[in-house]
Parts: sequence; structure tokens; C-alpha cells
Amino acid sequence: MMNPLKRLAGETAIYGMSTIVARIVNFFFVPLYTRILSQASYGVATEFLAYIAILQVALTLGLETGCFRFANRHDRPAQVFSNALTTVGLLSLSCFAAMAFFSQEIASAFGYEAFSNCIIYAGGILASDCFTAILFARLRFEHRAMRFAVFKTIKIGSEIAFNVLLFFGAPAYFAAHPGSAWLRLIPATPDFSYIILAIFMSCIVALLLFIPSLSRMRFGIDSALWRPMMRYSLPLMIAGLPGIANDFIDRLLFRHLLPASLDWQAELGVFQAGVKLAVIMTLFVQMFRYAAEPFFFAGAKDRNAPVLYARVMNHFVAFCMVIFMGVLFYADALALLLGKDFRAGVSILPVMLGAYVLLGMLFNFSMWYKLSGKTNMAVYITTIGLAVTLLVDILFMPRYGYHAAAWGHLASYFVMVAVCAWMGHKYYPIPYAWSRIITYIGLGAGLYLLSLLIPFPSLWWKWACSAVALAAYIVFWLKREL
Repeated sequence: MMNPLKRLAGETAIYGMSTIVARIVNFFFVPLYTRILSQASYGVATEFLAYIAILQVALTLGLETGCFRFANRHDRPAQVFSNALTTVGLLSLSCFAAMAFFSQEIASAFGYEAFSNCIIYAGGILASDCFTAILFARLRFEHRAMRFAVFKTIKIGSEIAFNVLLFFGAPAYFAAHPGSAWLRLIPATPDFSYIILAIFMSCIVALLLFIPSLSRMRFGIDSALWRPMMRYSLPLMIAGLPGIANDFIDRLLFRHLLPASLDWQAELGVFQAGVKLAVIMTLFVQMFRYAAEPFFFAGAKDRNAPVLYARVMNHFVAFCMVIFMGVLFYADALALLLGKDFRAGVSILPVMLGAYVLLGMLFNFSMWYKLSGKTNMAVYITTIGLAVTLLVDILFMPRYGYHAAAWGHLASYFVMVAVCAWMGHKYYPIPYAWSRIITYIGLGAGLYLLSLLIPFPSLWWKWACSAVALAAYIVFWLKREL
């Protein structure tokens, strides 16, 4: 039998293929967006995507995780996914219809009267993404990691193609055809609507990929199974709402909290550019989550599982700190990827990377309530985190702008980690090696701070010494854990 840690690492790598590609593509779109779009236009795109992210959690109803629990325990896993697909599909279509019908009214309410089409595109993104989320969850349950990665990669490739077509092809086409009917869908000059439309079209491609498997599926709801599924999943959704709001609420508060002397859309654009530089950390956390969630559920019955989960945490934290140091040691080079108007956002990079380390730890700690069935506890944890974010943003964003938003993330995730770890110790004890976890974090942060204090004669010297420090850290980590 394959070593469970090796299996987890293998599936993490495969799931990571698509996730890495997606994050890297988004990362390399940033130079395009920050050179072609204004700060304000990029800020508006950020606001749209924040609303989409929050609504996606509501529309999937927590059934992604719910499917893993019930499919592992039910003798008819196909019926589990049929219940989820039917429920999410009907809800998503209803949402899309409402957004399309009231698109002009919604656009006017947000001050985007000339961009009602973007409301329709956003509705289409929500409908297709929420439905395919359940289909991708089924691939994960079946350990079809390679198909998952291929489908995700095709979706990403189509998004690349549509971005290139729109940003480089559309302006030239409209210059040659000023009366084109396509101008009813997008403006002749690139703006935030190009980003939203490209994502919408890539979502359609992803949906088309599943048509062969959908044609073989039977849709319907087994009420006897549906009720316990929803009782388990809805608390996760309710908990997920303050959780996702915690991640994105600051983007929605810029228009309300920044002083009138500042252009909130421009400030939001700069903030988002800085956040994008932390993409390497977020991509690892995401690809780990894809593989780890089914791994944790599948091994929950093993009496040695808690010890195994503790070992996973050690490796996870150490690897996150390698990423933390690697990005910050070479932040001078990464900053050149941004347009000149957006480079001030690099100042939030250390804070956001630290916040994302804590976010990854939070995912590991949160498995206790998913495995024990106490999903209602997630509501308290995420609500506390959201309260911390709101408190920091409301108190400090009017004075410190997007820097307060970054520190709000760090403070919120820290509090959530502390609360979740304390509750987990009480209800589902896992023997975490706290001394090692603190050592890995402290050593990584210490090496970064040391790099700021040393007066290197040149960037080349700094980068060379940074490489040595990274190598020493990795050797220290592996010698302790292997």
C-alpha cells in the first residue's frame, strides 16, 4: 500500500499543475492589466470579482465538502452527486436569470450604468462556475486528479486566449469597424469589462468539457438523502459566507471608507496589484487544499490519523515559510512586473504573505470540525474573523488606506487560527508539534528581517546571500522532519 504522505504529495502535485498554471497566468496578466488599464479600471474589476467570489460560496451551499462526507459513507455515491448537481444547478440558473433580467437596475445601483452587460457576464460566471464546482468535486472524490488538472488547464488556456483576443485584437478590430455590432457587448477601448468577459467565456468552455459525462448522469433529488446532506452542508455555507467575506470585504469597503480626497477605485487597483504578488503562497495553499480535503476524510477512521495530520502540518508550515522568504528576498525583481503606477502596492507584500501562511494553517486546523461533524462551530470561528477584519478596516482604513486592509487580513487570520486551534484541541485533539511550528515561522521571519538590516553592496550580493539562506533553511527543515 502506498505511503499516505506520498499519496498526498503526489495528488497535491497533480492538482497543483492546474492551480499553478491558473495562478501564474493570473500573475502574468497583472503586467498586462497594470500597463493597459488605469488604476481605477483595475480597481473596478477587483470589486466585481470580489462580489462574484462571495456569491459563489452562497450558491454552492457548502455541497463541495458535503459531497466528500456523504459519498464516502453512502453506498450510492452517484446519488450524492446527483442531489448536489440538481440543487446547485437550479439555484445557479435562477440567479443568472435574475441578474440578466435586472442587469440595468443593478448596474445603476453601483454607478456603472453604461456597463449593464458586465452584470450579465458576472451572472454567467456564477451559474457556470458553481455548477462545475460540484463536477470538479466529483473528480476529486474519484481521485481522477489528472482529468481534473486537464480540464482546469483547458479552462485556463481559454481564458488566456480570450484575454489576448480582447486586449490585443478587439481595439484594432473596432478601429477598422467603428459600426460593429460587437460594440454592444464591449467598449472599443480596453477597460475592466474585458477582464469580466474573458472569464465568462472561459467558464462556458469549462462547462462544455463536462457535457459527455453529464449526458450519462441521472439528475434528481433523493429527499431521504438530501435532507441530511443539507443539514451538514448548509452550516459550512453559512460559515463560508463570513469566511469569504473576510477575504474580500475590504475590496467592497474601499468605496465607503476611503476619504473623498482619494480615488477609491485607483487605491483598490494598487492594493490588488500588491496582493497579486503574493500569488505563489496562495497557489500552494489552494493546491494543497484540493488534495488534502479528500485525504483527511478518507483517513479519518485510522486511529493513527491525528499523528499523521500533525506531521502534515509541520511540512506545510515549513514549506510556506520557504515561499515567504523566496518571494520577499526577490521582491525587487518581482516589482518590475507591475506597471509604474502600481508599484507602490509592493509595500503590503510582507504582510499579505504572512496572512496567507496563517490562512493555510487555518485550513489544516479547521479539519477537526469537518471530521467530527461539528460544522456549526465554523460559523463562530469565521464570524470572529470577519469581526476582526471589519474592526481593523473601519478604524484604520480611512487613515491608512490599503495598508490597513493588508493588516486587517493578518490580524483576522491570526485570531481565527488561535480560536480554531483552541477549539480543535478541545473537541478533536491532534498532537501538533507547536515548538516546531513556531520555530519554522520564527526562523523564516527572522531571516527576512535580517536581510533588511544587512547593508548589501549590491542587489546581486543580496540575492546570492538570500539563496544561501533559503538553502540552509530547507536543509534545517528536512533534517528535522525526515
